[in-house]
Amino acid sequence: MSQPPGSDTASFGFRDVPKEQRQGLVNEVFSSVAERYDLMNDLMSGGLHRLWKGDLIAWLAPPKGERPFRLLDVAGGTGDVAIRYARRSGDGATAVICDISPEMLEVGQRKVNDAGLATRIELVEGNAEALPFADRSFDAYTIAFGIRNVTNIDRALAEAFRVLKTGGRFMCLEFSEVQVPILDRIYDFHSFEVIPRLGKLAAGAAEPYQYLVESIRKFPKQEAFATMIRDAGFERVTYRNLTGGVAAIHSGWKI
Repeated sequence: MSQPPGSDTASFGFRDVPKEQRQGLVNEVFSSVAERYDLMNDLMSGGLHRLWKGDLIAWLAPPKGERPFRLLDVAGGTGDVAIRYARRSGDGATAVICDISPEMLEVGQRKVNDAGLATRIELVEGNAEALPFADRSFDAYTIAFGIRNVTNIDRALAEAFRVLKTGGRFMCLEFSEVQVPILDRIYDFHSFEVIPRLGKLAAGAAEPYQYLVESIRKFPKQEAFATMIRDAGFERVTYRNLTGGVAAIHSGWKI
């Protein structure tokens, strides 16, 4: 979780670093894992991230048919969420993927092209804390497994509110706090003992995976994050736990 306002440091996993250095360190992580990002999510979630992303789009319920509907998927580099959205929605539904990592966007562009969706999904390089889009540009905003990598979460939420139209919806899928006894201990063992080793075997480096596991533990728990979303101006804020709280989807509306 980012530090309190006025702090000069921010958490990078379990260590604090100067706030101005954090984004560069995060960028290095994703630059190094971009080609293996989908594999990384498989390792971290046991493959469940694919089902969770399906749950995210099902709850969003994008319109079918020709009605125009525009989604902004932030930190969506490899295109998983946007591609699912485009396949589930009608031809009038388009998406913009915005990611700060050019390496992730390169992978995403290939996947979008391979899916035959280049006319409906655009990819743009940009920072979640200062989105390169006009006010009230989008009908929905999604961010999946990305917001915990943002240095100033409150700024990212304010930007989400700004770019959404009135009546627009914010949705966030993120790893969260396990709320089932015994499962929490199994998950901790998998996170700290298994994932870094698998990362080293699969990608040749354990460090990026160690950071990503630690960043989950530093991210606000379900109720605390819901409060942050409300503080950003969203209403009708709610969340759903997935797999006992291993992940959660948060939803809020700009009314």
